[in-house]
Amino acid sequence: MVGKTRDHEWLDYYGRFSYFSPDNVRDGCYPRILEHPGTERKAVVLVHGLSDSPYFMTAIGEYFFYQLGYNVYIPLLQCHGLKEPDGMEGVELEEWKANVSFAVNAAVSRSGDISIGGLSTGGTLSFYMGAVNPKVNGAVYLFSAALDLAGGPFGITGELKEILLRTFLADLLDNNQPLIGENPYRYNHIDLDGAAQLARLIGETDSLTGGFSQKFPFPKKVFAAHSECDTTADITAIEKLQNVSVQEQFSFFRIPKDYGVAHASVVLKEPIVHDGKLLENANPEFQNMMDAITFFERL
Repeated sequence: MVGKTRDHEWLDYYGRFSYFSPDNVRDGCYPRILEHPGTERKAVVLVHGLSDSPYFMTAIGEYFFYQLGYNVYIPLLQCHGLKEPDGMEGVELEEWKANVSFAVNAAVSRSGDISIGGLSTGGTLSFYMGAVNPKVNGAVYLFSAALDLAGGPFGITGELKEILLRTFLADLLDNNQPLIGENPYRYNHIDLDGAAQLARLIGETDSLTGGFSQKFPFPKKVFAAHSECDTTADITAIEKLQNVSVQEQFSFFRIPKDYGVAHASVVLKEPIVHDGKLLENANPEFQNMMDAITFFERL
């Protein structure tokens, strides 16, 4: 049994999703909740990416909580953060949506102003919820959002990768290597079962984006942060969303290619170092990004 509650651990989350417990979730990967006492506050739900965990959203969550006065809810997506992940067998997009919806509902119970945001797959889920869930009535924050997959080696385009992942080939290509590696906050690699669910989600968000235009734009405020050297999530998908959004309500924080900020590093205030080894670089533009969010939040 876990001897004590970990910092800001969201214990009620385990009561709703029985496949998680304090015992089977890794120390750095647990769901988090940060609530101010007393009066109603603005709230934000922050969603982590594919293969990683709520740890990656913690620095941004703490900024929203301590500097901007928000209540903060950081769910753990099904099949993530486990001590024994079992190859993410049984992972389902609908369950990810349920995880995020639970967090939104928890936020609604304490606030009338609900924003949502996330990293990579979490950003894709956030855009989806911002488009379809009326309870999300605030802004949408996209950090390296995977609205489309970037081109890869051998000339495989993001679109082709999405098509392949939606088919039975995802299972055939999955080498089932162990997911637990040296990084305490993410799995060792992206499991193709999970990637197939992301491809399904991208298909759904593509349809949603296609329903907006300059004449009938996406109505919510959007803050997007993306690195120009991202080789995982295609930055052009963010540009397309910007083109069908209300221009005065869209803030695009582009990190120049020269900074070399990798996909997941966009949300990291500090580097991830384990046993003396650098595993993930921090974003050198993190504070500037937070300052941009502060300005955006007050528009």
